[in-house]
Amino acid sequence: MMRVWWAPILLLVSGGVLAARLFTDGSPLRGAAVLSAFALVAGLISPLVFPRSVTAAEAHRRSAADGRPIVFWRPGCAYCLRLRYAVRHRARRLHWVNIWRDPEAAAEVRAANDGNETVPTVLVAGTAHTNPNPSWLLAQLTRPSQP
Repeated sequence: MMRVWWAPILLLVSGGVLAARLFTDGSPLRGAAVLSAFALVAGLISPLVFPRSVTAAEAHRRSAADGRPIVFWRPGCAYCLRLRYAVRHRARRLHWVNIWRDPEAAAEVRAANDGNETVPTVLVAGTAHTNPNPSWLLAQLTRPSQP
């Protein structure tokens, strides 16, 4: 669990230290701006931006029932964030699996990517697509589900 939060926590601590230094140097506005910027970036790379993750086994079970794609992701991944932003309001129509929380999911991603944990990896109808174009994924979501 801590592995998921280390980058956002490090950003918040770093931003806090830098902001405190600016506050003590007599620049409270700059300090507040720096702290706000660090907090924003920390929030964006945290797991809070993504819908609640499920295990790979649960995602496969749900996908078999509703035909929705599975997205394997990890916190701190800029490409995952880009994909998540692109699908915005439709993100709940996907099954999100955090590979840092599920060793089975990480193994599945490695199997699909020549041994690399390249994310996002999207599984649509049993076929893995590594770092797909967000518009392609949106097109997959507009297709009728086939249970």
